[in-house]
Amino acid sequence: MSGLIPGFNNDGVVTINRVILKPEYSVDDLQERVAFLCENVKTYHSDTGFVGGFVALNSGAVSNEGSTIGQAVKSPLAGKEALIVTFWQSFEEHEKSHRSETFQPLFQQVLELCENGNEEIAYTMLWSGKGYSPEEAAEARAVKEKYSKAA
Repeated sequence: MSGLIPGFNNDGVVTINRVILKPEYSVDDLQERVAFLCENVKTYHSDTGFVGGFVALNSGAVSNEGSTIGQAVKSPLAGKEALIVTFWQSFEEHEKSHRSETFQPLFQQVLELCENGNEEIAYTMLWSGKGYSPEEAAEARAVKEKYSKAA
């Protein structure tokens, strides 16, 4: 299913970089360097496998409803940890993008910010989807209610 990321094929690859900022760098430093890197990827690799991506910053909030490792109230990495998530048609195309001459200098500038070095994990997509519209949600609940009693 590719409803969440338009144009992302069912056997596409998701890569995730986890960045923990060194104390001497700010989120602004990260945003600036990642913006240059992302612009490069969009410009040079949109026609060679890049589908899209996003960067998310740890807000500090911890879901006590969704966590099973205790009842933390705030993440110690708030404002210091970010995830850089990209979507690719194939892992081979992703790897080729990293070898490009225009990418490597910008990538090195991002790595300078990282306290944790870098490990980029590639994942195979199993499922993606977007939420229902209010009308679709009401219909889904009605159908579920009707047929869950029949079983």
